Amino acid sequence: MDRIALSPRPRILVVALRRLGDVLLTTPLIRSIRRAWPDADIDALVFADTVAILDGNPDITNVLAMPQPASFLESLELAGRLWRQYDLAVSTQAGDRPTLFALFAGRTRVGPVQPRLSGRIFRLLFDRAMTMSGVRHRVEENLLLAELLGIEPVAQMVTPSSRLPDAVIPAGPYAVIHAAPFFRYKQWHREGWRSVARHLAGRGLDIVVTGGPGAAERAYLDDVWRDIEVSLRRLDGQLGWPELSTLLAGAKVYAGPDTSVTHLAAATGCPTVALYGPTDPRVWGPWPHDGLGNPWAKADTIQQRGNVWLLQNPLPCMPCQLEGCLRQLDSYSQCLDELPASRVIEALDQALGPSDKGKGGVIGQTPL
Repeated sequence: MDRIALSPRPRILVVALRRLGDVLLTTPLIRSIRRAWPDADIDALVFADTVAILDGNPDITNVLAMPQPASFLESLELAGRLWRQYDLAVSTQAGDRPTLFALFAGRTRVGPVQPRLSGRIFRLLFDRAMTMSGVRHRVEENLLLAELLGIEPVAQMVTPSSRLPDAVIPAGPYAVIHAAPFFRYKQWHREGWRSVARHLAGRGLDIVVTGGPGAAERAYLDDVWRDIEVSLRRLDGQLGWPELSTLLAGAKVYAGPDTSVTHLAAATGCPTVALYGPTDPRVWGPWPHDGLGNPWAKADTIQQRGNVWLLQNPLPCMPCQLEGCLRQLDSYSQCLDELPASRVIEALDQALGPSDKGKGGVIGQTPL
């Protein structure tokens, strides 16, 4: 497809009104746009609580923050400010709100549409549009937008980074454990995390624990790590996204659930062990540092792609793509509750490789 015609120094808006990890998955598209139009002003419209994941991104000129949730009047005021301010607006979602912001903001508009009546209507308002498939990985879906623009797709995630004080990073090799997902239905069991910490300590690694700043998350982590007999360095609530990215990049291994920190770990190149439950990895699996050569399978025990090991407990219902067994955010998920610690430890040993003699660890197995 021919490259979309723009002025020599165009103003471009990328709309990504999603959660943190989802916004990170848009950075390959933004990099593709930057490579195609190096002199452009490229802005990103995101929710206010996701702005930090784009901190220091060299491909972005400005980040525009939208309140979450936004009232009708706030949305209307923002739409008025954006009206025809951009030569090109690219929506990364087929939802009504991001689509409408792109339509308001851009003199030329490109984006995805749903395979239903509303999508057929919005397609008439876009200059170029594509139909969402629902089964492609989100990065691949975003990069199809690059092809729709007529530019070369660049499958490279861009992560924030910032120098950490020497006192924060352990002097020796370390592992990072992020036990707390944003939602209960993505949560693994307490004893599993404690077994993982013991095993990693037995392999001679210092253990660094991360987490968010919220009181509920702090209480959950207090319960998970209470009275454990191995030494932990708890940094939950202490690091911003750039500092967290730097910490992850230096780790020997990372273990975490289906959450934005896991996507960040994978993107930094850290050997990443990701615990997945109801979520479909074909669409939302972590994107390895060097790209996803082969798509994730929808369900398996341990899958490896590049620097990522993805674990599931493949029950017949997986991946259901629902909010746990009770269909609500604070639900349990049987697939995660029954995921044994031995399988997570097996994946960690694969990621770490054979243990050094005298460390008392388990010899790693050949990666899948």
